[in-house]
Amino acid sequence: MSHPTPRKIAFTGSIPTGKAVAVAAAHDLKRVTLELGGNDAAIVLDDADIDRIVESLFMSAFANSGQICEATNRVYVPERLYGKLVDALADRARAARVGSGLEPDVELGPLTTDFQRDHVEDLVREAKAAGATIAAGGHRLPGDGYFFEPTIISDVQEGTRIVDEEQFGPALPVIPYRDLADAVQRANATTYGLAGSVWSPDIDRARAVAARLVVGRVKINSGGLPSPEAPFGGVKWSGVGVENGPWGLEEYTDLHVTEIGATPQ
Repeated sequence: MSHPTPRKIAFTGSIPTGKAVAVAAAHDLKRVTLELGGNDAAIVLDDADIDRIVESLFMSAFANSGQICEATNRVYVPERLYGKLVDALADRARAARVGSGLEPDVELGPLTTDFQRDHVEDLVREAKAAGATIAAGGHRLPGDGYFFEPTIISDVQEGTRIVDEEQFGPALPVIPYRDLADAVQRANATTYGLAGSVWSPDIDRARAVAARLVVGRVKINSGGLPSPEAPFGGVKWSGVGVENGPWGLEEYTDLHVTEIGATPQ
């Protein structure tokens, strides 16, 4: 980063490393694109059909065993739907097949390192010690590889690391709310701002809630990855600039203006 030839640096990774990259780039006034961590909130509205959304919501959190930058990290659900959603997610977690990708019918693989598995295990253990309920999972799996059960956590609130931090692993806290405005405020009350999601059959209502989330990308009734033609990037500590689409390409360009005056007589 100190070499004068590169004029632009693009980095994807953790927030502490992203800050270090930005500081190093600043000495030579290099431009940066940073795609950093997230703590993405899913907000389930009170008209959601739990049976219809549970599969997509589950995979939005557990695809690649949660090791996706914009994986769902916490779910806010109305009190009257809370028990049903916790039970549905827990049933789905218990049914998920975890193992080597070389085995048939495996859905979820290992964590990348023993350090990351220990991190997820610590978050789950701390949540349980603070009074949370482990509705499903909660343990590492035996055998070769850094496997951890897909874990659903209830009876947990902000102030617990499993809610406040990015897990980057297969553990999902589910949090009840009574007032939608409060749920939006709690979803936004973080230094992260990568992505989020809203779940409702009323698209207009979901769009109105999505507009209130302070993040770079909001998905409605979906946990899918961004399309390559759509801009992707975070706000706050989740990033600087965007990737993908013409907007991402423009991050690698500088404006060059040629102005022509009147022709001399």
